[in-house]
Amino acid sequence: VIFHYVLFSTYFHLLTILPVQVILAFCWVYIRKFQSRQESEVVSTITAICALAVALISSALLPVDIFPVSFMKYPDGTYKVSIGSANTSFEGPNDFTRGTLYSIILFCVFLWIPFVYFYYEERDDDNVNKCSVRMQLSSPHGAVACSDLMAFVPLEAPPGQNSTQWEKVQYLFEELGSSHGLPALSFSISTLTLIGMLAVITYTAYGMSVLPLNLIKGTRSVAYERLENTEDIDDVEHQIEKLKSKCIDGRPLSSRDRHNLQELEGKLQVLQRRGRHLEVAERNCCTKVGSALRPFKIILGVFFILVALLFTVALFISNLDKALHSAGIRSGFIIFGTNLTNPLNELLLALQPVFPLDYILITVITMYFVLTSMAGIRNMGIWFFWIRLYKIRPKRTRPQALLFLCMILLLIVLHTSYMIYSLAPQYVMYGSQKYLVQSPTTGPASGNATSGTTRICDADAPEDQCTVTRSYLFLHKFWFFSTIYYFGNWAFIGAFLVGLAVSCCRGKKSVIEGEVEADDSDLSDDEYVH
Repeated sequence: VIFHYVLFSTYFHLLTILPVQVILAFCWVYIRKFQSRQESEVVSTITAICALAVALISSALLPVDIFPVSFMKYPDGTYKVSIGSANTSFEGPNDFTRGTLYSIILFCVFLWIPFVYFYYEERDDDNVNKCSVRMQLSSPHGAVACSDLMAFVPLEAPPGQNSTQWEKVQYLFEELGSSHGLPALSFSISTLTLIGMLAVITYTAYGMSVLPLNLIKGTRSVAYERLENTEDIDDVEHQIEKLKSKCIDGRPLSSRDRHNLQELEGKLQVLQRRGRHLEVAERNCCTKVGSALRPFKIILGVFFILVALLFTVALFISNLDKALHSAGIRSGFIIFGTNLTNPLNELLLALQPVFPLDYILITVITMYFVLTSMAGIRNMGIWFFWIRLYKIRPKRTRPQALLFLCMILLLIVLHTSYMIYSLAPQYVMYGSQKYLVQSPTTGPASGNATSGTTRICDADAPEDQCTVTRSYLFLHKFWFFSTIYYFGNWAFIGAFLVGLAVSCCRGKKSVIEGEVEADDSDLSDDEYVH
C-alpha cells in the first residue's frame, strides 16, 4: 500500500507541472493586461508575476494535504497501514513543501517586494544616489522586521545577547532549517494571514457582490455615451465662450471667472479624451463580441451571485455553530462535533471519495476568491484608510501599484485556507476519515463479541483514530489567531451585505470605466489610441 501511495504521489507531483505552467501563464497575462506601457520595467514585472504565482501555488497546499489523511483509511474506519508508517510517509514531504512556500512568501513580503518597490518609488534621473540608498536600506529593515516578528515565539536562545542584526538574521534562518523554527514560521504566517483577513473583508467581500452584478447589469451603450458626451462638450464650449466674451473689450476677467474658466477648460480636455476613447471602443471588435455574449454574461453573473450567497450562508452557519457549541473564546472557538448542517461541508464530504472532484471544487473556490478579490481591487483601487494610493486600470497601472496588488493578493490567498476551513471545518480538519466505534453485543450466540459502527471524524473522536491535517495544525497553533478570525468572519458577512446593497443601487458602468480620469495626462492616451 505504501508503494502504491508513493507511486501515486510521484504521479501526482508530475501532474502539478502543467498547473504551474498554467498559473505562470495566467499571471503573465494578468500583469501585462494592467501594466503601464510607458512605465513598464523588467524587474517589477518579474517580481509581480513571481509573487502572484507563489500565492496561487501555495493555495494548492490544502487539497494536497487533505488527500493523504483521507487515503490512510478505508471507508469502514480501519487503517490501510499502521498510523506511524502512514504519518511518516506524508508528513515529511508536506512539511518541507509547506515550509518552503511559506518561507518564499516571507521573503517576498519582507525583502524582495519592498526592495523593488522602494527602487521605483525613489527612481529619478536627478536622484540616483538616493534611490540606491533606499534600495540598500529596504532589505535589511525587512529582514529585521521579519526576525522581530518571529521573536514573539520562543526559540532556542541566541548565541549572544550583544549580537548584531546580521547575526540575528543568520540565527533566524538556522532555526527555520530545524524543527524549532516551525512555531515561529507558523506565527509569522498567521500574522500575515491576519493582515490578509483585513484585505478579504475590504476587497473580497465587495468583489463578491460587484463582479456578478456588473456581469448581470452589463455596460451602457457606446452610441448613447458618445451622444451624451458630445452634448456635454457643446455645453462646456458654450460656457467657455460666454466667459471669454466678457473680456472682448480688453477688460481682464475677475479671479472668480478665471478660476471657472480654468476648471471648464480642464473639464473640456477630459470630455475630449473621453470622446476619443469612446470612438476607439465603438470600433473595437471586443465590444461587439461582448454584446453578442451578453446572455452568457448574465448566466455567469447569476451563477456567481448564487455561489456568493452559498458561501455567505455556509460561513454564517459555521460561525453560528461556533457561537452556540464551541469550547469558548480561549480555545479559538473549536467545535466538538457537527451540530448544524453546513451545505458546503456536506458537499465536499460527498465528493471526497470520488477522486478528484473535491480537489476540483476546492480549486474552484480558491480561484473564485482570487477573481472576486481582483474585481474588488480593480473597482476600489488601493487605499490606506481614507487615502487612495493607487488606481488599478488596464494598460496604465504603475509598477508600484502592481507590486501592492500582488502583495495584497498574496495575503488574501493566505487567508483563503482559513476561509475554506470556516466554510467546511470538518472537511478541512479530517477529510473523509471515519473511525470505528466498538460496542459490546449481548446474547447467547454472541457471547463477549463486539460490533462496531463507523462515524465521521470530528474533534470529539479519539486521537489514535483520526489524523488532523497538517494545514489545520500549522494555522491553528495559537488560539488567539483563531479567535480573531472568528470575529473577522462576522465582519466579512457584514461587509458583503453592505457591498451587495451598494452594488444593487449603482447603475450600469461605462464601457470605458476607469480609462479616463481628470488627473491623467494627455500622453497616456497613446496607449489606447495608437
